[in-house]
Amino acid sequence: MSPRPRPVTATHRSRRGAEWTNLEEPMDLAETLVRENRPGRALLVDCLTLWLSNHFFADHDLEAETGHLTAAIAGLTGPAVFVSNEVGFGIVPETRLSRDFRDAQGRLNQAIAAACERVIFVAAGLPLVMKPNQNGSLTL
Repeated sequence: MSPRPRPVTATHRSRRGAEWTNLEEPMDLAETLVRENRPGRALLVDCLTLWLSNHFFADHDLEAETGHLTAAIAGLTGPAVFVSNEVGFGIVPETRLSRDFRDAQGRLNQAIAAACERVIFVAAGLPLVMKPNQNGSLTL
């Protein structure tokens, strides 16, 4: 009998090491970013798709929640990385619920991309700089 797989969060935590502080915030991401933000402290949000699904299935106002989040991003004084899934590259989902989520994810990704200084799309482990730094640099 093979050992039972560890939950994804346990795997992520073990890969990141003890120097990382892990916070799990299913809903109040904007408030958490504001609270945890400080110059020189990097924040990693992994992932926006899960955050969106929590609000989506709680039937929250997604436009308002996205607005809170983008306002928080605008006020960050330290570096932050936001991970999100691109769910619109596949086939058109069969169900209305799936199509609505796909569309909501696309709107969220657009809003976050507009709020961020740099946007990098990663496919097959290869980075594509979609929005360079404000100084025009394409470096990662």
